[in-house]
Order: sequence, then C-alpha cells, then structure tokens
Amino acid sequence: MVKACVFDAYGTLFDVHSAVARHAAAVGPAADAVSRMWRTKQLEYTWVRSLMRRHADFWECTVEALDFALEAHGLGNRPDLASLLLGAYRGLTPFPEVRGVLDALKASGVRLGILSNGTPEMLAAAVESAGLADLGMPLLSVEPLGVYKPDARVYRLALDAFDAEPGEISFQSSNAWDVAGARAFGLRAVWINRTGQPDEYGLRGEVTELPSLERLADAL
Repeated sequence: MVKACVFDAYGTLFDVHSAVARHAAAVGPAADAVSRMWRTKQLEYTWVRSLMRRHADFWECTVEALDFALEAHGLGNRPDLASLLLGAYRGLTPFPEVRGVLDALKASGVRLGILSNGTPEMLAAAVESAGLADLGMPLLSVEPLGVYKPDARVYRLALDAFDAEPGEISFQSSNAWDVAGARAFGLRAVWINRTGQPDEYGLRGEVTELPSLERLADAL
C-alpha cells in the first residue's frame, strides 16, 4: 500500500517555463530558447557541482544558469530583465491539475510531500504562490545534504520524513533521470511525461508513465 505520494517540484508541480512565458514580450523573440537553455543549464550545474563536490544551492545555480542563457542570446546587458525573470521564478505557475489531484489524494488518506533540489526558501515561496501551503506538505530539500538528485541520499529523505519503507512511497517526477534515480533507490516511481519524451533509462514498461498528474490516483 502507498502511504505517501512525494512529488518533485520543478517541472512536475510547477511549470519551469512559466517565468519566461510571463515576460515573453520583455525577453523578445528568443524567449522560448532562453527558457529552454535556462532549464538545461540549471540542471547541468547541479550535476557538475555534485560530481565536483563543490555545492552551491539551487538558487545560485538558477541565477548562474539564467545569466548564461541571457548572455548566449545577446541579453546579458539586461540586469533589469534578469531581475524580472528571477522574481517570476519564485512564483512559478502550477500545472492546472495539481490542486485537484493533491486534494483528492489527501482526502483518500495518502500523505503528501515535496522532494526537491530547491532550497527551503524557494520551495516555501513556490508553494505559497501556488496556493498549496494549506496542504501542510513537508518540503524536503537537498540542502542539508549538500548534494543533488539523483544521489541516493536525497531519496532517503522521503523515507525518514514519512517513516516508511521504499515500497510504501510513490515518487512522481516529470524528469526521466529523476524517476530513474528514485527507482534505483527502491521507491515506487511514476514518470509524468508531460512533453511526450522518448524512453530513457529503460523506464517505459518498467514504471507507470502518465501525461500529467490527472490520473495518478488510478495508477497507484
């Protein structure tokens, strides 16, 4: 039986591209490319820092990734734009089904939590902005560990938070690499493949795959 559903935050509950989308006119024609590069570099910096054992928190990685993306698209001389986008990142838009799904799971007796690379401050701001703070979900951040997903120590945070065995926790992420990490650790894993990405890490057929969180309760 699933005792708890634990969710990745960025890309799973919150739309990481909503920050640029909100200010697309200010960014200009390169808005989509800037957003994609920002996300790609943000994740790259977490993995490289983990491998180098030189931790910087997720906010610093986010700032550095945006600086790179803006510079790469000829917008590096726009500190006003960087400030605008970073402000928006603290209040990313939740995906439309998120609130209803979380309410239904909680009503059924399933405990809820978030397990994320984000700092505690970032997660608290995102949950508050999305109107999810009243759910009282534990916000589990990698910061006490000083290492990022998919390090196995990160997924263990969920076991400690819910006093559960790996098979009693369902972990949901839109990131295939994150699902692979959770599965390797022993958690139940659900791949929320929002953009219809090809199979990675041999996930297809081995884990539940959904296009959104909408049918999650049926899949548990």
